[in-house]
Amino acid sequence: MLGFIQKIQRRTPLGWLQLTRHKGRFLVAISGIAFADILMFMQLAFQASLFESNTRLNSAVLADIVLISSQAKSTANLSTFPRNRLFAASDVPGVKTAEPMYIGMVSWRNPQTRKKVQVQAIGFNPEVPALNIPEANAQVDKIQLPDTFLFDKGARGNYEQLFAQVAAGKEVSTEIGKRTITVNGLFKFGASFAADGMLISSIDNFLRLFPSQQASSVNVGLIYLESGYDPATVVSQLKKHLPNDVKVLTRDGFVQFELDLLTKESPISIIFTFGVLMGFLIGVIIVYQILSADVNSHLKEYATFKAMGYGNNYLLGVIFEEVIIIAIAGFIPGFLIPLRLYSLAAAATNLPIYMTATRAITIFILTVIICLISGVLTTQKLQSADPADLF
Repeated sequence: MLGFIQKIQRRTPLGWLQLTRHKGRFLVAISGIAFADILMFMQLAFQASLFESNTRLNSAVLADIVLISSQAKSTANLSTFPRNRLFAASDVPGVKTAEPMYIGMVSWRNPQTRKKVQVQAIGFNPEVPALNIPEANAQVDKIQLPDTFLFDKGARGNYEQLFAQVAAGKEVSTEIGKRTITVNGLFKFGASFAADGMLISSIDNFLRLFPSQQASSVNVGLIYLESGYDPATVVSQLKKHLPNDVKVLTRDGFVQFELDLLTKESPISIIFTFGVLMGFLIGVIIVYQILSADVNSHLKEYATFKAMGYGNNYLLGVIFEEVIIIAIAGFIPGFLIPLRLYSLAAAATNLPIYMTATRAITIFILTVIICLISGVLTTQKLQSADPADLF
């Protein structure tokens, strides 16, 4: 091992010397890798944000088991099923209680800007907290009054005045359709790709906003189990006991239901994946062009090395030395710039956009792969370096 290290130390850094000799070409290579990395970082961040924001509601459900319509497409398009399915579910051993939850998209007028935006309205029984949102659960007494709602502090848009007024103990009124509602409490949840924010209230207040929806038509059924019962076992029993017009899911299955839609059917997710692929290909093409130009400009020198007795393995080592240098040098700005872009994008959209260690490692590995592929392609030119060309 010591001998190998000493050998490395004595070795002339030919790859580094060749790259730095043509500084303009080296900078282009670094810029190309950085651009490819930035593109991949942003696409993966937006895709992760899509998954996290659109499954946040599913993950927040407190029930052990969830019922949804068999026609449901996503939490933004759940359809409905008969409420008596909840009464039937209560007969299954292990079921402690079965509660309805109503979910709908509604256009409301921002009290501050007067602009209309899409928000997600949720109605449930205030006596049985439905979501793991401590701030909202501590204020359920407020939503039992007619036409009163809690509003999301993480909503996308300009709501500073509304937040300040409600925080000061004042109520704020605004319009939804032809109805005036009152916001008398705040909680922190966050926007998604589907909705700019969330409104929470009681079932009665929800149904007043959606007069065309009957109380007998439920969007989500929340099944709470007795202590000691296995959710998977009760799910199996519920599937046998209930008609096929409902899907019976564990809490994790409810999250996976949304993820399956996003990963398999959503065009947005496909676009983000395609963007990552494009960044990868752009990086390969740029680095290949740089390395190819470098080999062409030094072809006679490589032929001289061969004439001196250096084998192909030594020359290939020079190419891969350049590859690793380009990968590391390009990754540094390609990592630092997205940190700032993430911050700007998160502030502008109120979406969960941030750097993760897993993503950074993944992109670094992809960067190395990009450069290695380019290096392999370039070695085909290196094979053509013939000592006979010197004479």
